[in-house]
Amino acid sequence: MIILGINYYFHDSSAALIIDGELIVALEEERFTRNKHTREFPENAIRECLRIGGINADQIDHVAVSIKPTHCWQKKVAYALKKPHKAAPFVKHELINGYFKQRRFKQWVSDTFNGKHKPNIAYIEHHLSHAAGSFFVSPYKDAAIMAIDGSGEWACAWLGQGSDNKVTCINESVFPHSLGSVYESVTEFCGFQPNYDEGKTMGLAPLGDASKFIEQARKTVSINETGQIEVDLSYFSYQFWGYKRCAQKFYDVFGEPRLKDGEFEAHHHDVAAAFQLLLEECALKMAAFLKQQTGAKHLIIAGGVALNSVMNGRLLREAGFDDVYIMPAAGDNGTSIGAAYTLLHQELNQPRCFVHSNPYVGNEYSDDNVENHLKKFKLSYKKSDDIASDTAALLEAGKIGGWFQGRMEIGPRALGSRSIVANPAFPDMKDKINAEVKFREAYRPFAPSATVEAAQEFFDIEVEAPFMLKVCQVKEAKQSTIPAITHVDGSARLQTVRSEHHPLYHSLISRLGERTGVPVVLNTSFNIQGEPVCESPRDAIRCFYSTGLDFLAVGSFLIEK
Repeated sequence: MIILGINYYFHDSSAALIIDGELIVALEEERFTRNKHTREFPENAIRECLRIGGINADQIDHVAVSIKPTHCWQKKVAYALKKPHKAAPFVKHELINGYFKQRRFKQWVSDTFNGKHKPNIAYIEHHLSHAAGSFFVSPYKDAAIMAIDGSGEWACAWLGQGSDNKVTCINESVFPHSLGSVYESVTEFCGFQPNYDEGKTMGLAPLGDASKFIEQARKTVSINETGQIEVDLSYFSYQFWGYKRCAQKFYDVFGEPRLKDGEFEAHHHDVAAAFQLLLEECALKMAAFLKQQTGAKHLIIAGGVALNSVMNGRLLREAGFDDVYIMPAAGDNGTSIGAAYTLLHQELNQPRCFVHSNPYVGNEYSDDNVENHLKKFKLSYKKSDDIASDTAALLEAGKIGGWFQGRMEIGPRALGSRSIVANPAFPDMKDKINAEVKFREAYRPFAPSATVEAAQEFFDIEVEAPFMLKVCQVKEAKQSTIPAITHVDGSARLQTVRSEHHPLYHSLISRLGERTGVPVVLNTSFNIQGEPVCESPRDAIRCFYSTGLDFLAVGSFLIEK
């Protein structure tokens, strides 16, 4: 059975190919168009999925899309009619935009199948794609499930339970009572782009004092006794689909917002800290409700809010579950995978056979292809007999490099295939990469990658974190050893690396450890601010020569400036 999963309705459009229950390939459209968080129809991603899978379109049995366009439309219309003076942006956002999205999808279906064999088209509810889809690719037979984002069709959070190949919804929180939208509003308040830059808000929070505003923040959002979100909408205006997400009352209480590219003031730090703490408290209350309702030993966290790795770290430590699972593409980019697996198991009742423990499910380039690029651009390079050892030697000397190896990762975190790497032992390395390579805010931290064998020597964590989605503490005695990845509060967004998942990256970290005694690499995504992660050797070469990178390790080839 062949299933093509598609996310085309929301941001971060993507495609995934599942054959006989196995995830063959999953790709994000932005990597090809170079338009970050693109909402374009994923025609490039679909084409590459079919090429890598070695199939033609007429072999597809099912197409699963992560939206049910007619779901809750009566509730949407009723909501808009209650506020007719605000209806224009609603109509544009929900109806006109939806019409053109559906027209584009139907055009693709017509062009692709053109009267030939037409697969079954299955529309899967958005939050079910998040929640059920994440559970079905998790390693757990039974688990509690919590999916939180800005909004899907109308839901903003989904709480339920998964058992074998079925999931059950306990309850949903619906728009406008959205924890994700509140955090997006705070992101806008801090001068960032809402719906895309929430990671910047999370990174800003440790610079502030949450106690300055936490009591006021708690008045804006609460969790009721059934685990549902309740928002005091007098603080916000996101519910009107306008250009600003905060109401005047928010500014009266929390101060003036930061202008884009403006200077940070103390209260911006403090507000970020307070709402980060509030997010964690709300998630813990929802998880406690789930624990009481299900008695499950494991927790699935899904949706865009699941990318808040600080929240995930607290849930891991304090929610009472043995471990948590967050798929590497927990946001909308992963709903192409989620929709396909929800169709396979929940709808078609097929048994589970796949665990998404390996994030390297993208495309790759052969050494011949890489060398052709290098020759085309008339670059000086050398072929390495041991690229991991040669790269480790450069890192030991304090060099910063682009690392382009193997199959591309799925999701927003670079996990050792399309990464910028450096030695975390140098105290000035964070500032240097932020200023000379990434061209981004100086406060923003970088993440460590450690071999799974050595992780607990340096980090206070007892489980694996293969997708860099669980923040933990750097052990106090080790913080001076790896200062470049230790955030101001002593935390780190750790990635643990297994040799069976990425042998070359594991080898790089191990070789650096042999040289320095520290098997930890500073790892950040291979891109500059505002651009998607590099997809091709051409992207990698362009990024290398337009930044302060010292070297590029692409396939077996090494280029130095």
